[in-house]
Amino acid sequence: MAQVVATRSIQGSMLSPNGRSLSTRSDKFLKPASFAVKVLGNKAKRSGRVSLKSRRVVDTSVRSSSCVETQVVPVSPENMPNEQFERLIEMQKFSDTSVGMWSKPTVRRKTKIVCTVGPSTNTREMIWKLAEAAMNVARMNMSHGDHASHKKVIDLVKEYNAQSKDNTIAIMLDTKFTFTIERGVSTPTCASVNYDDFVNDVEAGDMLLVDGGMMSFMVKSKTKDSVKCEVVDGGELKSRRHLNAEEKVQRYLQPLDWEDIKFGVENKVDFYAVSIVKDAQVVQELKNYLKGCDADIHVIVKIESADSIPNLHSIITASDGAMVARGDLGAKLPIEEVPILQGKIINLCRSMGKAVIVATNMLESMIVHPTPTRAEVSDIAIAVREGADAVMLSGETAHGKFPLKAAGVMHTVALRTEATITTSSEMPANLGQAFKNHLSEMFAYHATMMSNTLGISTVVFTKTGFMAILLSHYRPSGTIYAFTNEKKIQQRLALYQGVCPIYMEFSGMVKKGEEIVIVQSGSQPIWRSQSTHNIQVRKV
Repeated sequence: MAQVVATRSIQGSMLSPNGRSLSTRSDKFLKPASFAVKVLGNKAKRSGRVSLKSRRVVDTSVRSSSCVETQVVPVSPENMPNEQFERLIEMQKFSDTSVGMWSKPTVRRKTKIVCTVGPSTNTREMIWKLAEAAMNVARMNMSHGDHASHKKVIDLVKEYNAQSKDNTIAIMLDTKFTFTIERGVSTPTCASVNYDDFVNDVEAGDMLLVDGGMMSFMVKSKTKDSVKCEVVDGGELKSRRHLNAEEKVQRYLQPLDWEDIKFGVENKVDFYAVSIVKDAQVVQELKNYLKGCDADIHVIVKIESADSIPNLHSIITASDGAMVARGDLGAKLPIEEVPILQGKIINLCRSMGKAVIVATNMLESMIVHPTPTRAEVSDIAIAVREGADAVMLSGETAHGKFPLKAAGVMHTVALRTEATITTSSEMPANLGQAFKNHLSEMFAYHATMMSNTLGISTVVFTKTGFMAILLSHYRPSGTIYAFTNEKKIQQRLALYQGVCPIYMEFSGMVKKGEEIVIVQSGSQPIWRSQSTHNIQVRKV
């Protein structure tokens, strides 16, 4: 094998045009430094890679014992050949103190990224880095931590939003109420749960699923205060794992949920993600409560139960969006049904003008490993191509070893996948059906057609976010720059595909309710060069 030594400076992240690689004696990484690549030895015939923590990557062809210095060219996710991009994703080892390989992309990523904030990322430094790297929505799982720790994260996100000039992060609370092993008895043969009615809700013959189906137990018998089970699929039972009595427990908002919801109202979060929603009743109950509190918080339903599927249309209709929780779905349904349901839920949400998030196990291996599997990379790409508004990281950023790397991988894969999607001038007939009684749909439809035909971006001014959301679900080819005078709307729009929300104060010298005449005439208006003549009467 060839030996690699550092000799002189090369700037930028590079790959050689010929796409060939250099074998090295060791898999160890060189320390951050200015460098070039020099080849020594006479048996350099096999291919390999050289990567440095300073995020400099060089490939070359080596076929003799002579000293070879590489020819290098800059690359981006848009012009990189597919095979090189795959290799780069595999080999990217950028430092977890950095923000990623393309921290300031010239092409804006459209698919948004939800990052769960936990022990690995709940500091000011890490939240700043996640926000600069890839995060659009900060998610907190109320099953873990306490209100004080979540309040700290919310305040840090709000601090970031206040100081950031060109970026904003939405806040999502996950109000999940599950059976969590966290207190009481914990022996090799017995473990306690924190749900008082657990014994009453299960019967002999029921299947209990732990940790999204990673382990399973068959109920054999029960007493007044215990359930005796047979281990079907064993494993290591850790603390704070989710325990589900398969399809046995009807979902209602519990006292613990209401405490979390009140906490979210007090802290003015943007979204709630509600678990185990089997019908629209829970959503309506929560929305009525929020209306009574005069709280402008949108409700995202987590589709994670087989019982949700027959009521899918009414559940999504009642909500503001859906999350495809594939881990729990896969534990409760035949696994071959999960990708079919994922596509169905995405299409239904898009047709109804609702946000849709694909979640669970997207980069699961990166909780403990610095690089993803190829299957995980493909999983992200499929969700992007199917048209999800957002993809989500859970344990990867909450308690994983490489949270920034995971966010960086998700960013680069989404950006690269979007670059390969060709926008058709014909849009599906069912898109926007929820808005069919609104004239706004006509404007959004034709604005999208023009954007797609000309390959340009769209600018919209909005106070409620309605038109920006409608445009997003038509998926125009260009970015949707949404200007709003409401900070709350700016943060909410951070979740929606293709929308770049911008805060801007709307002010004028005339009084509210006053009628004015607006005249536009001349050979060169401020927004285009062609002649325009226009007169309107508007009420302020």
